[in-house]
Amino acid sequence: MLPAFFNPRRLQARIVAVYLGLLIAVQAVSYWFIQDSIDRNARASIHTELLTGEKVFLRLLSQNADNLAQATRVLSSDYGFRSAVATGDQETLKSALSNHGERIKASAAVFTDDQFNVRASTIASPDHFVAAVQRYARQSMAAGSDQRQVEIIDGQPYQIVAVPVRAPAIIGWVGMGFPIGDKLLSDMKGLSGLDVSLLLRKADGDWNVSLATLAATDWPALATAWARPTSDGSHGLTLQVANTEYSGHQLILPGSPGQPPVTALLMRSVDQALAPYMELKLTLLLLSAVGIAVFGFGSYVTARRITTPLRILSNSARRLERGDYGAEVKMSSRDEIGELAQSFETMRQAIQTREGEIRRLAYQDSLTDLPNREQFRHDLRQAIVRAKEDQTPCTVLLLDMDRFKHVNDVLGHRFGDRLLRSVAERLTSEVLGERDVLARLGGDEFAILLQGTSAQQAYPVSQRILRAFERPITLDDHTVDLSAGVGIASAPEHGVEADTLLSRAEVAMYAAKQQQAGTVTYHPGLDSTSEESLTLLSELRYAVDNHQLRLYLQPKISLHTGQCIGAEALMRWEHPTRGIVPPMRFIPFAEQTGFVRVLTAWITEQAAIVSKQLSDAGMPMKIAINLSTRDLMDQDLPAKLDKLLSQHGVNPSMLVMEITESAIMDDPQRALVTLNKLHAMGLKLSIDDFGTGYSSLAYLKRLPVDELKIDKSFVMNMESDLQDAKIVRSTVDLAHNLGLTVVAEGVENAKSWKLLAGLSCDEAQGFLISRPMPAALFANWARDWEPPDTTHEWLGTEFAAMI
Repeated sequence: MLPAFFNPRRLQARIVAVYLGLLIAVQAVSYWFIQDSIDRNARASIHTELLTGEKVFLRLLSQNADNLAQATRVLSSDYGFRSAVATGDQETLKSALSNHGERIKASAAVFTDDQFNVRASTIASPDHFVAAVQRYARQSMAAGSDQRQVEIIDGQPYQIVAVPVRAPAIIGWVGMGFPIGDKLLSDMKGLSGLDVSLLLRKADGDWNVSLATLAATDWPALATAWARPTSDGSHGLTLQVANTEYSGHQLILPGSPGQPPVTALLMRSVDQALAPYMELKLTLLLLSAVGIAVFGFGSYVTARRITTPLRILSNSARRLERGDYGAEVKMSSRDEIGELAQSFETMRQAIQTREGEIRRLAYQDSLTDLPNREQFRHDLRQAIVRAKEDQTPCTVLLLDMDRFKHVNDVLGHRFGDRLLRSVAERLTSEVLGERDVLARLGGDEFAILLQGTSAQQAYPVSQRILRAFERPITLDDHTVDLSAGVGIASAPEHGVEADTLLSRAEVAMYAAKQQQAGTVTYHPGLDSTSEESLTLLSELRYAVDNHQLRLYLQPKISLHTGQCIGAEALMRWEHPTRGIVPPMRFIPFAEQTGFVRVLTAWITEQAAIVSKQLSDAGMPMKIAINLSTRDLMDQDLPAKLDKLLSQHGVNPSMLVMEITESAIMDDPQRALVTLNKLHAMGLKLSIDDFGTGYSSLAYLKRLPVDELKIDKSFVMNMESDLQDAKIVRSTVDLAHNLGLTVVAEGVENAKSWKLLAGLSCDEAQGFLISRPMPAALFANWARDWEPPDTTHEWLGTEFAAMI
C-alpha cells in the first residue's frame, strides 16, 4: 500500500506532480536548447573545416599542376625530343612521349604542330584530348601564364598541361593528361579529415560519382543525395548517405569555358562531429536527475503548507451560493478539493433554477411562448448544417401582418397582444407540420422553418397561411380582418448562412406586401444589395442618361362620346442587348431602391412634352402619370412638378397623377400633405386600382382626388360574373355621388364596353381600344379612332336588368 503522500488522489501528490512536471519541462527545454546549441556549433565548426578544406584541396591541385607542368617542360626542352621534332621522326617522338609520360604518371601524352595537328600520341583516339590541349594552350597564351585546368575526357576527370615547343618560335605543343586519382583524394582526406568526391553530370542530367573516398558501395546513394541536397542555412548543404548525415561544400574545379565542369564535393560526417559532445550530454542528464530529486523534496514541503488552508477556504465557499460557476460539479474525491467541490455543488443547485429562467427569457417569446428570433436563428443554423449533410433543402417563410399597426392604434396594445397570441395558435394548429418550427421574431412578424423542403414545395404552405388569415379573428366582440405578406427563401438555393436566408426572406416578404401578391419567393432582382441588382441599377442609370427609355401611351376613351380624350403614360426600356425590358422587371426594383423618383421625373417630363405638342396641334388630351409610394413621400415633389410645367408651358389640368390605394395608406398623413399641394397646383388626381386596397370611405372623403380608376380584375370578368358587375356599378355610383369621374381599365371586349356605358362609367381603357403604343404614333391613331359597334351585343337578362 502506497504512503498517503504518493496517493494520486491527494492534492499534495498533485502539487508535487505539477511542480516536478514544470521542472522536468524546464529541464527538457534547457536540454533541447543545449542540444540545439551543440548542434549549431558543431555545424558551424564543420562549415569552417569545409572552407579550409576547399583551400587545401585547391592548393593540392595547384601544386600537382605545377609539378606536372615542370615535368612536361623538361620533355619539351629535351635535346633528343627536339631533334626528333626537327627531323619528323615519328617513332622517336612517340617513344619519348611514352617514356616521359610513364615517369610522371601521365596516362595521355600528345605532340601537335603549331596548328594542333597530331604528330605523335600515346593513345589510340586522341581527338578529345587534343581538343582539351588546344583549349589549354589558347587560355595560357591569352592569360600569359600557365592555367589550372580540369576537364572530362571520355568520362574521366583529367588535369591538363600543355607546354609549347619553341625554335625559337612555337613549332608545336606537348600535352599531358593526368587523371585525378585516389592518391590526390587520399592525401586530401589525410590532411583535412574530410571525405572528397568527384561528381560528373551525365548527358541525361543525372549525376555520377567518378571517384570518392567513401566506400564504393555508397557511391550510388551519394549520387542520389547530391541530386536533391537540402540547405542547412548558413552552414552549407546537408546530404543523407547510407543513413549517415553529412555536411557538404561544393567546389567547381577550374576548366575550359563551355565544357562540362567537374564538381568536387567536400564532406564531413555530422555524427562524427557530434560524438565528442556525448559525455557533456550525459553529465547534463545526471545533473537534471539530482535537481529533480531536490526539487521533489521542496515541493512536498510546499504542498503541505498549501493544503491546510484549503480546508478553511472550503467552509467559506458556502457563502458564495449566488455566484455562477458553470456546469455541474462531480467529484468522488475525499480530499480538500473534494470538500470544496461539494460546496460548489451546493451553490450550483441554488442557481440552476435562475439559469433556466434566464435561458427561457433569452430564447423564448414571453407573449406567445414561441421561440424568439435568437432561438430561431440557432434552429435555422442547425437545419442548414443537417441540410448540407443530407443534401436536402430547408426553407424559411417570413410573414408580416397587414394593418396590425392600425389595430394597435385603434383597439390598444393589450388587444394587439391577444391578437398575436391568437395568430400564433391558428398558425400552429392549421399550418405547422410535426417537424416545422414557428417563431415570433418581433412585433407582428413570424417565421416558419420547413426542414427538408424546397422553395417550390413551401409554396402550398404559404397558401395555407394566407387561407388561415382569410377567416376573421373575433376577440371581445371585435372582429378583425387580417392579411399577411409571405416571403420565401430556401437553402442552399438562396444562401447557406442563417442571417443571409432571413434577410432574403424579409426582402421577399416586403415585396409581397408591396405588390399585394400574397407570397413572393426571393430572387436577386428583389434585393438592392445583390450583384445582379447592383448591375441593374447601374444599367438603369445608364439607360436614363443615354436615352434608352421610351414613352408609350395607352388611349382613354369617353364612354359618353366615344372620343379619345386622353392616355396613360407608360415606360418601356429598350435595352441594347436584352431588347424591350418588361416594366415589372425594373419598376418594382426601382421603387425598392428609390431610383423610381428619377424614372418619375423622366416620364413626367416626356408626358409634359407630348401634352404640349398635342395641345399645339389642336388635340388637348389628359395624360395620366403613375406615382409610387416613394414619390408621395417626397415633400419636394410639388415644387419639382411646378418647375417642370412652367418650363414646358403645360396646363396643369392636362396632367393626371394616378396613385394606388396602398401607396396612400403606407403613410396617410404624409401622403395627404403631398396630394393637397398637387391639387392646389391644378393637377388632376386619380386613385388607381380602386377596390384592391383597403382604404376606408373616411380617407376617401378626405382625399382631394378627381377620379377613381376601377381595377381591371373586376372589369375583365364583369360580363360573365354578376358579382363583379355589381361591384363595378357600386363603385361608379359611389364615385358619382362624391363628384368623381370613373375610369374602367381592362376593357377587352365589346360586351364590357356596352355594360360599362350602361352603368354610366365615364371613361374606358384596355386592349379592346388599343394596346400601349409609342408616343409618336398616338396623334394619328386618335384622329382615326372609331368606337366599336355594340348594337348587337346581348348582355343577358340579369345584366340588362342591372343597367
